[in-house]
Amino acid sequence: MRYSPEHKLETHDRIVKKASVRLREKGAHGIGVADLMKEAGLTHGGFYAHFDSREALVIEAFGYAMDRSMEHWRKLTGEAAPEKRLALIAESYLSTLHRDNPGHGCSIPALGAEIARESPKTRKAFAGKLDQMIEMMTDYIPNMPRKAARKQAIATLATMVGTMLLARVAGSNELSDEVLKAGRDSALDGVKREPKVPAVKKVKQG
Repeated sequence: MRYSPEHKLETHDRIVKKASVRLREKGAHGIGVADLMKEAGLTHGGFYAHFDSREALVIEAFGYAMDRSMEHWRKLTGEAAPEKRLALIAESYLSTLHRDNPGHGCSIPALGAEIARESPKTRKAFAGKLDQMIEMMTDYIPNMPRKAARKQAIATLATMVGTMLLARVAGSNELSDEVLKAGRDSALDGVKREPKVPAVKKVKQG
C-alpha cells in the first residue's frame, strides 16, 4: 500500500515524539529500535523508511525534546515582567514534578552524559540546541551587557541541570528534596543578583 507524503510525515513525527520520551526515560542506549517502533505502533522493518540510522533518530528526538523545553519556557514566561522570567524558569525546572517525570522534562540531565560520548555529529547537534537554550535564557536577563548576561545564563543553566541530575540520583526522598531546594536557592540567588555597575572615573576639570 502506498501512503501519501502527509501520512509519511505524520508517522515520522509520531516516531520522533515517542522516541523523545523513551530516550529521556531509558537513556540513549536503554531502548532499541524495535521497541521504539513498537511504541509508535509500527514494525521494526519500517524504521529505515524514515531514518538513515539510529543516530539520526536520536538527533531528531533530542532536538524535539529541547525545542519543547524552550516552548514550555516561552509559555511560562509569556505574561511575566522581563526581570522575573528567568526566575520562573528556574523555579519550574527545579521542581519535584520535573524530577519525577524525566520522560517529559529537559533532555540535558536525562541524556547529556551519554550524548557527550556520542559521535561528533551527535555532539554538534546537541551543542547547537544547547546554544539556542543559552541564548534564550540570555534574552531573559535585562539591564545587563549581553556578554555578562550570557555568562549569567550559562551559570544558571549549569546550576539547574546539575541540581536536577543530583536530585534524580538521590531519588524521591528527603535528600533529593534537599538537593532541589539548595539548587533552587542558588539559581534564584544568581538570577536576582544585581549586576555590578562600573564606577565612573572622574575627570579633572580645567
